[in-house]
Amino acid sequence: MKENRLRERIESDEISIGTRMQTQWPGLLEIIGQTDRFDYVEFLAEYAPYDLRDLENMARAAELSGLSMMIKIDAENRAFVAQRAMAAGIQNLLFADVRTVEDAREAVAAVRPEPEWDNGVRSDRRNGYVGGYASPEEVVEWCEDAVIAVMVEKEETVENLEGILAIDEIDMVQFGPADYSLSIGKPGEYDAPEVREAALTTIETALDTGVAPRAEINHPDEAADYLDLGVRDFNLNTDTRVIHNWYEEHVGRLAESASEFSR
Repeated sequence: MKENRLRERIESDEISIGTRMQTQWPGLLEIIGQTDRFDYVEFLAEYAPYDLRDLENMARAAELSGLSMMIKIDAENRAFVAQRAMAAGIQNLLFADVRTVEDAREAVAAVRPEPEWDNGVRSDRRNGYVGGYASPEEVVEWCEDAVIAVMVEKEETVENLEGILAIDEIDMVQFGPADYSLSIGKPGEYDAPEVREAALTTIETALDTGVAPRAEINHPDEAADYLDLGVRDFNLNTDTRVIHNWYEEHVGRLAESASEFSR
Protein backbone atom coordinates (compact mmCIF):
# COMPACT_ATOMS: atom_id res chain seq x y z
CA MET A 1 0.00 0.00 0.00
CA LYS A 2 1.09 3.57 -0.65
CA GLU A 3 3.15 5.28 2.05
CA ASN A 4 1.49 7.99 4.08
CA ARG A 5 4.02 10.83 3.95
CA LEU A 6 2.13 12.95 6.47
CA ARG A 7 2.12 10.11 9.00
CA GLU A 8 5.85 9.60 8.45
CA ARG A 9 6.61 13.30 9.00
CA ILE A 10 4.57 13.48 12.21
CA GLU A 11 6.13 10.38 13.73
CA SER A 12 9.67 11.45 12.85
CA ASP A 13 9.10 15.03 14.11
CA GLU A 14 10.18 16.33 10.72
CA ILE A 15 8.57 19.40 9.17
CA SER A 16 5.57 18.59 6.98
CA ILE A 17 4.33 20.86 4.22
CA GLY A 18 0.95 20.62 2.55
CA THR A 19 -1.30 22.83 0.48
CA ARG A 20 -5.06 23.09 -0.01
CA MET A 21 -7.30 22.84 -3.06
CA GLN A 22 -10.98 23.41 -3.78
CA THR A 23 -10.95 22.30 -7.40
CA GLN A 24 -11.63 18.65 -8.16
CA TRP A 25 -9.33 18.57 -11.21
CA PRO A 26 -6.84 15.70 -10.80
CA GLY A 27 -4.44 17.56 -13.07
CA LEU A 28 -3.85 20.13 -10.34
CA LEU A 29 -2.59 17.35 -8.07
CA GLU A 30 -0.14 16.35 -10.79
CA ILE A 31 1.05 19.96 -11.09
CA ILE A 32 1.56 20.18 -7.34
CA GLY A 33 3.33 16.83 -7.30
CA GLN A 34 5.69 17.93 -10.07
CA THR A 35 7.14 20.59 -7.76
CA ASP A 36 8.44 17.77 -5.54
CA ARG A 37 8.02 20.16 -2.59
CA PHE A 38 4.84 19.00 -0.86
CA ASP A 39 4.12 16.01 1.34
CA TYR A 40 0.35 16.08 0.91
CA VAL A 41 -2.60 17.99 -0.51
CA GLU A 42 -5.79 18.74 1.42
CA PHE A 43 -9.06 18.73 -0.50
CA LEU A 44 -11.44 21.25 1.05
CA ALA A 45 -14.62 19.20 0.79
CA GLU A 46 -16.22 21.42 3.44
CA TYR A 47 -16.37 24.22 0.86
CA ALA A 48 -16.22 22.65 -2.60
CA PRO A 49 -18.80 20.75 -4.67
CA TYR A 50 -17.79 17.16 -5.40
CA ASP A 51 -19.07 13.64 -5.86
CA LEU A 52 -17.70 10.25 -4.84
CA ARG A 53 -16.05 9.71 -8.22
CA ASP A 54 -14.04 12.90 -7.69
CA LEU A 55 -12.57 11.43 -4.50
CA GLU A 56 -11.35 8.34 -6.32
CA ASN A 57 -9.87 10.32 -9.21
CA MET A 58 -8.08 12.75 -6.89
CA ALA A 59 -6.69 9.88 -4.84
CA ARG A 60 -5.38 8.17 -7.99
CA ALA A 61 -3.70 11.38 -9.16
CA ALA A 62 -2.12 11.91 -5.74
CA GLU A 63 -0.70 8.40 -5.74
CA LEU A 64 0.77 8.82 -9.22
CA SER A 65 2.23 12.19 -8.20
CA GLY A 66 3.99 10.97 -5.05
CA LEU A 67 1.62 12.80 -2.70
CA SER A 68 -0.51 11.82 0.24
CA MET A 69 -4.00 13.30 0.54
CA MET A 70 -6.16 14.78 3.27
CA ILE A 71 -9.84 15.69 3.12
CA LYS A 72 -11.57 18.36 5.21
CA ILE A 73 -14.99 17.07 6.23
CA ASP A 74 -18.20 18.82 7.34
CA ALA A 75 -19.76 18.02 10.70
CA GLU A 76 -22.94 16.74 9.11
CA ASN A 77 -22.65 13.17 7.83
CA ARG A 78 -18.97 13.07 8.83
CA ALA A 79 -18.84 9.30 9.27
CA PHE A 80 -20.17 8.55 5.78
CA VAL A 81 -17.84 10.99 4.04
CA ALA A 82 -14.83 9.86 6.06
CA GLN A 83 -15.33 6.20 5.27
CA ARG A 84 -16.04 6.78 1.57
CA ALA A 85 -12.99 9.06 1.28
CA MET A 86 -10.77 6.41 2.86
CA ALA A 87 -12.24 3.72 0.64
CA ALA A 88 -11.41 5.96 -2.34
CA GLY A 89 -7.77 6.07 -1.25
CA ILE A 90 -7.56 9.32 0.71
CA GLN A 91 -5.28 8.68 3.67
CA ASN A 92 -5.82 11.54 6.12
CA LEU A 93 -8.87 13.29 7.51
CA LEU A 94 -9.51 16.74 8.99
CA PHE A 95 -12.83 17.08 10.82
CA ALA A 96 -14.50 20.49 10.97
CA ASP A 97 -16.84 21.79 13.68
CA VAL A 98 -15.69 19.46 16.45
CA ARG A 99 -17.09 21.01 19.63
CA THR A 100 -17.16 18.31 22.30
CA VAL A 101 -15.34 15.19 23.39
CA GLU A 102 -18.23 13.18 21.98
CA ASP A 103 -17.85 14.89 18.59
CA ALA A 104 -14.17 13.96 18.61
CA ARG A 105 -14.92 10.35 19.52
CA GLU A 106 -17.43 10.17 16.66
CA ALA A 107 -14.75 11.39 14.26
CA VAL A 108 -12.21 8.88 15.50
CA ALA A 109 -14.74 6.05 15.34
CA ALA A 110 -15.40 6.85 11.68
CA VAL A 111 -11.72 6.26 10.87
CA ARG A 112 -10.27 3.61 13.16
CA PRO A 113 -11.29 -0.02 12.59
CA GLU A 114 -13.44 -2.41 14.54
CA PRO A 115 -13.53 -3.95 17.09
CA GLU A 116 -12.17 -1.03 19.15
CA TRP A 117 -13.88 1.61 17.00
CA ASP A 118 -16.60 1.63 14.32
CA ASN A 119 -15.01 1.60 10.87
CA GLY A 120 -15.53 -1.75 9.20
CA VAL A 121 -13.25 -3.17 6.51
CA ARG A 122 -14.57 -2.46 3.00
CA SER A 123 -12.26 -4.36 0.68
CA ASP A 124 -14.83 -4.29 -2.13
CA ARG A 125 -14.21 -0.57 -2.67
CA ARG A 126 -11.25 1.08 -4.37
CA ASN A 127 -8.78 0.52 -1.53
CA GLY A 128 -9.52 -3.20 -1.70
CA TYR A 129 -11.29 -4.25 -4.91
CA VAL A 130 -11.80 -7.71 -3.46
CA GLY A 131 -8.12 -8.09 -2.60
CA GLY A 132 -6.73 -6.79 -5.88
CA TYR A 133 -5.31 -3.59 -4.38
CA ALA A 134 -5.11 -4.38 -0.67
CA SER A 135 -6.02 -7.33 1.50
CA PRO A 136 -8.51 -6.93 4.37
CA GLU A 137 -5.55 -6.88 6.76
CA GLU A 138 -3.95 -4.08 4.78
CA VAL A 139 -7.19 -2.10 4.78
CA VAL A 140 -7.24 -2.36 8.58
CA GLU A 141 -3.66 -1.08 8.57
CA TRP A 142 -4.80 1.79 6.30
CA CYS A 143 -7.44 2.76 8.89
CA GLU A 144 -4.92 2.63 11.71
CA ASP A 145 -2.32 4.62 9.75
CA ALA A 146 -4.63 7.51 8.80
CA VAL A 147 -3.82 10.87 10.36
CA ILE A 148 -6.85 12.17 12.25
CA ALA A 149 -6.92 15.94 12.58
CA VAL A 150 -9.59 18.16 14.14
CA MET A 151 -10.38 21.82 13.68
CA VAL A 152 -10.31 23.97 16.81
CA GLU A 153 -12.61 26.75 15.67
CA LYS A 154 -15.31 27.19 18.32
CA GLU A 155 -15.19 28.70 21.79
CA GLU A 156 -16.69 25.45 23.08
CA THR A 157 -13.88 23.45 21.43
CA VAL A 158 -11.18 25.44 23.23
CA GLU A 159 -13.00 24.92 26.53
CA ASN A 160 -13.09 21.16 25.90
CA LEU A 161 -9.66 20.92 24.28
CA GLU A 162 -7.85 18.99 27.01
CA GLY A 163 -10.58 16.35 27.03
CA ILE A 164 -10.63 16.14 23.24
CA LEU A 165 -6.86 15.72 23.00
CA ALA A 166 -6.94 13.10 25.74
CA ILE A 167 -8.29 10.78 23.04
CA ASP A 168 -5.07 9.03 22.01
CA GLU A 169 -6.14 8.51 18.40
CA ILE A 170 -6.12 12.23 17.52
CA ASP A 171 -2.89 13.15 15.73
CA MET A 172 -3.20 16.80 14.74
CA VAL A 173 -5.11 20.03 15.44
CA GLN A 174 -5.65 23.13 13.35
CA PHE A 175 -6.88 26.41 14.85
CA GLY A 176 -9.45 28.28 12.74
CA PRO A 177 -9.51 32.02 13.49
CA ALA A 178 -12.40 32.79 11.13
CA ASP A 179 -14.94 30.50 12.76
CA TYR A 180 -13.54 31.12 16.24
CA SER A 181 -13.92 34.89 15.93
CA LEU A 182 -17.50 34.31 14.78
CA SER A 183 -18.21 32.00 17.71
CA ILE A 184 -17.23 34.69 20.24
CA GLY A 185 -19.24 37.41 18.55
CA LYS A 186 -16.33 39.13 16.80
CA PRO A 187 -16.62 37.99 13.17
CA GLY A 188 -13.59 38.80 11.09
CA GLU A 189 -11.50 40.10 14.00
CA TYR A 190 -8.72 37.57 13.55
CA ASP A 191 -6.23 39.69 15.48
CA ALA A 192 -8.49 40.27 18.49
CA PRO A 193 -6.70 39.41 21.76
CA GLU A 194 -9.22 36.66 22.52
CA VAL A 195 -8.59 35.02 19.15
CA ARG A 196 -4.82 35.22 19.48
CA GLU A 197 -5.01 33.78 22.99
CA ALA A 198 -7.17 30.87 21.82
CA ALA A 199 -4.71 30.15 18.99
CA LEU A 200 -1.79 30.09 21.40
CA THR A 201 -3.73 27.93 23.87
CA THR A 202 -4.45 25.45 21.07
CA ILE A 203 -0.78 25.18 20.11
CA GLU A 204 0.49 24.90 23.67
CA THR A 205 -2.15 22.36 24.72
CA ALA A 206 -1.44 20.25 21.65
CA LEU A 207 2.30 20.23 22.25
CA ASP A 208 1.78 19.39 25.94
CA THR A 209 -0.33 16.36 25.01
CA GLY A 210 1.87 15.11 22.18
CA VAL A 211 -0.49 16.16 19.40
CA ALA A 212 0.88 17.98 16.35
CA PRO A 213 -0.42 21.56 15.94
CA ARG A 214 -0.61 22.58 12.29
CA ALA A 215 -0.38 26.17 11.03
CA GLU A 216 -2.17 27.35 7.91
CA ILE A 217 -0.12 30.14 6.36
CA ASN A 218 -0.38 32.17 3.16
CA HIS A 219 3.31 33.07 2.84
CA PRO A 220 6.54 31.35 3.96
CA ASP A 221 7.52 34.41 6.01
CA GLU A 222 4.65 33.60 8.39
CA ALA A 223 6.29 30.34 9.48
CA ALA A 224 9.02 31.81 11.71
CA ASP A 225 6.82 32.67 14.70
CA TYR A 226 5.18 29.25 14.59
CA LEU A 227 8.54 27.50 14.42
CA ASP A 228 9.61 29.40 17.54
CA LEU A 229 6.53 28.03 19.33
CA GLY A 230 7.42 24.46 18.35
CA VAL A 231 5.10 24.00 15.37
CA ARG A 232 6.50 21.64 12.73
CA ASP A 233 3.51 21.13 10.44
CA PHE A 234 2.45 23.72 7.88
CA ASN A 235 -0.14 24.07 5.16
CA LEU A 236 0.63 26.71 2.55
CA ASN A 237 -2.20 28.65 0.94
CA THR A 238 -5.17 27.54 -1.18
CA ASP A 239 -5.52 27.20 -4.95
CA THR A 240 -8.35 29.74 -5.19
CA ARG A 241 -6.46 32.30 -3.09
CA VAL A 242 -3.27 31.79 -5.10
CA ILE A 243 -5.15 32.38 -8.37
CA HIS A 244 -7.04 35.40 -7.03
CA ASN A 245 -3.89 37.03 -5.65
CA TRP A 246 -1.98 36.45 -8.90
CA TYR A 247 -4.73 37.97 -11.01
CA GLU A 248 -5.20 40.89 -8.66
CA GLU A 249 -1.49 41.73 -8.64
CA HIS A 250 -0.66 41.19 -12.29
CA VAL A 251 -3.84 42.52 -13.85
CA GLY A 252 -3.43 45.60 -11.67
CA ARG A 253 0.12 46.07 -12.93
CA LEU A 254 -1.03 45.59 -16.52
CA ALA A 255 -3.77 48.18 -16.07
CA GLU A 256 -1.26 50.65 -14.61
CA SER A 257 1.20 50.08 -17.45
CA ALA A 258 -1.51 50.47 -20.08
CA SER A 259 -2.75 53.60 -18.40
CA GLU A 260 0.74 55.13 -18.39
CA PHE A 261 1.23 54.24 -22.07
CA SER A 262 -2.07 55.83 -23.11
CA ARG A 263 -1.24 59.19 -21.54
